[in-house]
Amino acid sequence: MTTTDDYATYIASLPRVLAGAAALYRDAEGRVLLVEPNYREGWVLPGGTIESDQGESPRTAARRESAEEIGIDVPLGRLLAVDWVLGADRPPVVAYLYDGGVLDAEQLASIKLQEEELISWRLVDPAELTEYLHGSLGLRTEEAYRVLQSGEGAAELENGRRPVSQ
Repeated sequence: MTTTDDYATYIASLPRVLAGAAALYRDAEGRVLLVEPNYREGWVLPGGTIESDQGESPRTAARRESAEEIGIDVPLGRLLAVDWVLGADRPPVVAYLYDGGVLDAEQLASIKLQEEELISWRLVDPAELTEYLHGSLGLRTEEAYRVLQSGEGAAELENGRRPVSQ
């Protein structure tokens, strides 16, 4: 067995982690854009799985998914949060959340939903986020919105919360 074979075997033996990326879009009033998927209960942010096997970065994935899901393709702003999310029935997920910026009335009116995945969209007041976004997604989005408003650096989260050691 060659060193290359040993290395490939080693890599194949490592644990797997899923990765996703989303964008936090707002309107001029500060409300957050949410989308309603047809494949699960509740609401989510525009975004999805990072196609790492294609060499896709988190930022590129968030922008690609937004363009596919809602027809909005704008450069994304800074990273607002990275969240390590454990799941009972799946590998852990690393979730990246970027600033999608403020969408004007024309951009909002131009939203075209990806019918294969989405039912509807809405703008939600930041105080109501956890009513629409469940679990770590709601907590992560609240924290990202707080980071955005405060101007501080990106939040490092575990299951939507800042680790106790921070």
